[in-house]
Amino acid sequence: MTLYTPAYQPNGNEIAVIQTSKGTIRVQLQGSDAPIHVGNFVELAQKGFYDNLKFHRYVENFVIQGGDPNTRELDTEQVKAAEGNPFAGLGTGGPGYCIKQEYVGRSDNSHEDGALAMARSQAPDSAGSQFYFCLGAQHFLDPNYTVFGQTIEGKDVIGQLRVGDVIEHIEIEGANA
Repeated sequence: MTLYTPAYQPNGNEIAVIQTSKGTIRVQLQGSDAPIHVGNFVELAQKGFYDNLKFHRYVENFVIQGGDPNTRELDTEQVKAAEGNPFAGLGTGGPGYCIKQEYVGRSDNSHEDGALAMARSQAPDSAGSQFYFCLGAQHFLDPNYTVFGQTIEGKDVIGQLRVGDVIEHIEIEGANA
């Protein structure tokens, strides 16, 4: 798959305001640490890519994951019913391209509680649109997945999210015009 380089250049002030069916989450994006991931996330959010996608993976005390466009046409109950079914295709969708990993050589790539990171397949440069929030520190992920933000408000909301909950909209405050 093609490696995409976003046109958007982070300024370091971007805050993702993620409206979910359970409430609002505010995340300080780490543009200087992960400019490709932040640029990609900002572009997708500004295009409305994430609007009405559902969270499709929840593992207690580990992660809540969303951003798969395969959930767009499904309602909450359909996403819940498909959880864990490898033939349902959830967890396999993306924007039609991949981005380069940004975790190698980063001592600050830290999966703290509330960290926002990009999911990927086994290939290092396979992230696209799927992201996850850490439910507690998950430092064993540090050498293999790119962290590109940290929750500054709404950890309580993250803790309530489950499979089928909706990403209503993502607004990026502080983004360059």
